[in-house]
Amino acid sequence: MCGIAGIFAGPEGSFPARRELEQMAAMLRHRGPDDEGVLAEGPIGLAHVRLSILDPDGGHQPLEATDGSACVTFNGEIFNHVELRAELEARGHRFRTRSDTEVLIEAYREFGDEFVHHLNGEFALALWDRVHRRLVLARDPAGVRPLFYQERAGRLAFASEIKALLVLPEARRSLDADGLAQVFTFWGPLAPRTAFAGILALPPGHLLVARADRSTRIHRYWDWSYPARLPREAPERAPEAYAEELGELLRDAVRIRLRADVPVGAYLSGGIDSASVAALARSLGADIRTFSVSFAERAFDESAHQMEMAQFLGSRHICVETRPEDIAAAFPQVIWHAETPVVRTAPAPLWLLSERVRQEGQKVVLTGEGADEVFGGYDLFKEAQIRRFWARRPDSRIRPRLLERLYSYLEYSPTATPFARDFFGTGLEGAQEPGFGHLLRWRLTQRAWRFFAPDLKAALSRDPVDALRLDLPAGIANWHPLSADQYLEARTLLAAYLLAAQGDRMAMAHAVETRQPFLDPRIIAFASSLPPRLKVAGLKDKVLLRRTMAPILPPAVVWRPKRPYRAPDAASFFCAGDPVDYVADLFSEDSLRRSGLFDPQATLKLFLKCKRQEAIGFADNMAFVGILSTLLLQHHFCRVTAAPIAA
Repeated sequence: MCGIAGIFAGPEGSFPARRELEQMAAMLRHRGPDDEGVLAEGPIGLAHVRLSILDPDGGHQPLEATDGSACVTFNGEIFNHVELRAELEARGHRFRTRSDTEVLIEAYREFGDEFVHHLNGEFALALWDRVHRRLVLARDPAGVRPLFYQERAGRLAFASEIKALLVLPEARRSLDADGLAQVFTFWGPLAPRTAFAGILALPPGHLLVARADRSTRIHRYWDWSYPARLPREAPERAPEAYAEELGELLRDAVRIRLRADVPVGAYLSGGIDSASVAALARSLGADIRTFSVSFAERAFDESAHQMEMAQFLGSRHICVETRPEDIAAAFPQVIWHAETPVVRTAPAPLWLLSERVRQEGQKVVLTGEGADEVFGGYDLFKEAQIRRFWARRPDSRIRPRLLERLYSYLEYSPTATPFARDFFGTGLEGAQEPGFGHLLRWRLTQRAWRFFAPDLKAALSRDPVDALRLDLPAGIANWHPLSADQYLEARTLLAAYLLAAQGDRMAMAHAVETRQPFLDPRIIAFASSLPPRLKVAGLKDKVLLRRTMAPILPPAVVWRPKRPYRAPDAASFFCAGDPVDYVADLFSEDSLRRSGLFDPQATLKLFLKCKRQEAIGFADNMAFVGILSTLLLQHHFCRVTAAPIAA
């Protein structure tokens, strides 16, 4: 795992200087403290910082092809590099190293741009083709690893993190209005948008090709896809056959993700997803260490379940207890690494966890991320199913009562309020439209828009929800409703928030690589083809996954209801009614006015509400954390002027 950066100059752009590339690499050194390399060659410049995991002696980058025809700087892992190497050797390729990086570049030599279809991995890469004078940027299908770029002053610059682009003289240092609007809707900016004006994210599953004449082509080589709804009489395999195939796929996905020249550990959340990964790794002979986060507040804590699983595995386990004051202390650094506003504090405990993991000498951990999206694990999927059932009889008093069986883990459940029927009954007439299952969450988050300053509102080009609907797959209306809900969850929350601000950025802040077996392309393809009833059946979630893992996990783990990972939000920033110093400074009337992002009067009312500990609802908590993180982002990276935002 590493950090990459580079510059490709067009006819009107200045050639990249070695000093520029070194400055970009310096901003990424936390991602790769073990090695550094720079190549400056006329119009192309490549930089690399390395976290040595595979072939420590032979994996120095930028790496050249054996014939010198191309060179690459690469962030990530190609988990099927052993099998791919054997295939390439059979085709006549020869290798000098054991690294997956060399396999990657030889795959390009063999297959051209189609090489991405041969990779099973988590990657962001930049490859310079000397023969055809073209730069190829690519990002893995699910979007585990980040890659950002900007085109200014006749140059295309790219990097694993935005801060490496901001050191360049041509960079803009202003926030993007539409990017902020997406954060305050979907919890994160949707690629290609970022929170910064003029800086784009290469979307997951996309390839960018830039040529010496500065022509640029971007195309999607992979997307989440689901079959059209089948007639009821369509034959299906027996559930046991599905479970057997899934078991084999999961076992192999974990097996190839144990490939490393350093020890591999695992995170334990307390649920079935991380437990499955850790148990499969243990069954494959891996002597893994396990790590988890706990909280003093019972509403957030799952340490008893984590310890139960650690004892079952016989693993050496470390639990990092996180207090609200720890979240507040870490939060400025969290935002510096996330490079985006967030509406929840959940990334902060994971930042603290990865810090401890690194202190323990661990570089690689397996996680259960992706299982909820792939196998239908969220309450949102069941909520949407109930609401669609309700929509068939909107006057029913009984059908909406099913919602009361959800969110039992919440102290202030939205289903228990006097307004629950009106809230969950909103938009029932659109039950068959894509986005129906998510619209309540998106509109709830958008309540924070009432705090936007007039100039920010005026700079918005359109409602992000409307823009997203225009960019959905052509056949999504023919998918099963659960499939449409899964697609949108993967496209928005997973890629824009969970894998980004809560995933890669928090782990790599301390040079810890996370690996996600559930996001193996083979598992995604298998799960996408499943009958929906094997994912969500009534109020039972992850039906097939639970059935598959039942023989190797304790029953209490297999059948425990889903409890999403959460952390204390607004209350973390106040102690006995007093705000943390930096919070008080950022929420002062003068600071809010100079920021130009939020309405000072409305925002101060929210601040006082949180100070009095009266902000107990989701909307207020998300608004407060979102505003605070946006102000921190602006403080870290932007020159606050009379025009601190850009359309």
